Amino acid sequence: MVQISERGVNVAVLGATGQVGMVMRRVLDERDFPVKDLRFLASAHSAGQVLSWRGHDITVEDVATADLSGIDIAIFSAGGGTSKVWAPRFAEAGAYVIDNSSQWRMHDNVPLVVAEVNPQDLDDVPDRIIANPNCTTMAIMPVVKPLADAFGLKRLIVSSYQAVSGAGRAGVEQLMNEAKAAVEQGADKLVFGGDAIDFPEPTKVVRTIAFNEVPMIGAIVDDGSEETDEEQKLRNESRKILHLPELKASCTCVRVGVFTAHGMSVNAEFEQDATPDAAREVLSKAQAVELVDIPTAQLAAGKTPSFVGRIRQDQAVDGKKGLAFFVTNDNLRKGAALNAVQLAELVASKHFADRL
Repeated sequence: MVQISERGVNVAVLGATGQVGMVMRRVLDERDFPVKDLRFLASAHSAGQVLSWRGHDITVEDVATADLSGIDIAIFSAGGGTSKVWAPRFAEAGAYVIDNSSQWRMHDNVPLVVAEVNPQDLDDVPDRIIANPNCTTMAIMPVVKPLADAFGLKRLIVSSYQAVSGAGRAGVEQLMNEAKAAVEQGADKLVFGGDAIDFPEPTKVVRTIAFNEVPMIGAIVDDGSEETDEEQKLRNESRKILHLPELKASCTCVRVGVFTAHGMSVNAEFEQDATPDAAREVLSKAQAVELVDIPTAQLAAGKTPSFVGRIRQDQAVDGKKGLAFFVTNDNLRKGAALNAVQLAELVASKHFADRL
């Protein structure tokens, strides 16, 4: 533990050396989070590394041997299996745990929160564990929630176009290696594609991802639906966050050859008439939302808002009760790290206000 300030809360980051953990460290600094003491933890494989934060050198601890006492808020980005084991242990030691995995999202006693959408759900945290939503859910909720409040949401159909960074460093490396191999073989082969290109064997994404789209993220769930667990997350998490347990929702998740920022094509059906102009008026006042003509992954990469555009009437819905629009959002920033830090800020203000 390294003391950063005389006042503030004691913070630990589990998974500090990973891709999202790196962004979390940056966001804690950018947002001037009120840190008193700061600890970085990881698996034994990464323990011993020295990471710098605001001029302080902090040695990464092995979570398996670390003393968990004295931690006020622990931010996790270390995978569901790790969270299943360690979140209860951190909570029992007195910490509020903000978990970035899917492990706790659908547990009844665990709030699932997007900071700008349902912060009131943090008023009751019985098990001291708080869940961060999936990155696709996270991206569309700041857009969908104000529309749902204004027009009454009945149904969501979403197709996601997800960057390889959502598959971790291994996904990024696969795209880099495949793209390099393809370019080296020449433009003609890139144009004609198919078997003309000798791609390396896929190492993370299940099919070649360079210059490609792969409609398979996650594992097929064993309930006869033929959906993947990634696709079911959007329906289940949206219902919980929006407090709409009967919401009809369907998602098709596609991995695309983009490094950072997910895109979501959304068709939303409402109880009341919802015109594009009325939607723009609502969204112009929404937190963490930016209206643009053409939202792209490159526009969203490295930025905070959910960018929304291409707003139009859904021609497959009777009358004016349907909207179609496109959303892009940085999956590593708001989709994971930023929201976790924002939740930590809310916890600090609710439970440790006397220290700030």
